[in-house]
Amino acid sequence: MLVLGIESSCDETGVALFDSRRGLLGHALHSQIALHADYGGVVPELASRDHVRKALPLLEQVMAQSATERGAIDAIAYTAGPGLIGALLVGASIARSLAWSLGVPALGVHHMEGHLLAPMLETPAPAFPFIALLVSGGHTLLVRVDAIGAYRILGDTLDDAAGEAFDKTAKLLGLDYPGGPQLARLAAGGDPARFRFPRPMTNRPGLDFSFSGLKTFALTTSQEAGDDAQTRADIARAFEDAVVDTLVIKCRRALEQTGLSRLVVAGGVGANRALREALQDMACQHSAEVFYPRLEFCTDNGAMIAYAGACRVQAGQRDGLEVSVRPRWSLEELPAV
Repeated sequence: MLVLGIESSCDETGVALFDSRRGLLGHALHSQIALHADYGGVVPELASRDHVRKALPLLEQVMAQSATERGAIDAIAYTAGPGLIGALLVGASIARSLAWSLGVPALGVHHMEGHLLAPMLETPAPAFPFIALLVSGGHTLLVRVDAIGAYRILGDTLDDAAGEAFDKTAKLLGLDYPGGPQLARLAAGGDPARFRFPRPMTNRPGLDFSFSGLKTFALTTSQEAGDDAQTRADIARAFEDAVVDTLVIKCRRALEQTGLSRLVVAGGVGANRALREALQDMACQHSAEVFYPRLEFCTDNGAMIAYAGACRVQAGQRDGLEVSVRPRWSLEELPAV
């Protein structure tokens, strides 16, 4: 089965073609970083307009890349939520219109399920069951995954997600948008011994997260310690260490509580080098395995949507003809495959 995937949930337009027998045939991605940089964050209206401009050229690029005609497409998957409603509607409208013109089914895919299943595009792929740490944009989740669609949320973020905290802390340190990767680069030159930030919610039972206090702690530390270049690097290092330690502690706790030995890490923060190294060390100590998507599939992309859609379409799932998106949508509401 040949499935076209379209991702447009926020500030990246992704298109990909996945074949259930041959694997990923082609993918293309357009990032809106330059568009939003002047504003210090994503402007929803600008994001939606850019998706309109980029989606069809990316579609043509992927079809040419894979040497495939549109008529060969068997189904179309698109991100139906969660995300920015205007951005979601662009992808959904294009997908539904194209599906109607080709006479093929279309299916709305959960954005976070796409991230969760992205490591399935790699070799070796993780076997079920496993624990998934999803750290993407406004989401930080720990999920028990027993099968596709069989999800139980073990821990959620109570305020700022890890990615949001990275971006907000980077902004107060004077770094440009997007701040997360820049903060990580700045942290590489920081002194790990100068400041120690709290590891939020690790001194109590449970697997929930809270990162908003770290942003405030960074601001207070900056006001008290000064604003020279080395101090900013030291604060960035202390902040990154605190986030990484917190995520690792909660992942270890989730593995211990469930008795599972496989951990999937997906989403933009999952590309952080310090986090990957710390999780690998933890996994080695606990005889566990850690699985990641390739770096280009940590951020939003069409390949993960095409793959997730293919799994569900092959299981017989279809959507109606209406264009429908869900800006808020829990993983636990998805049907099992």
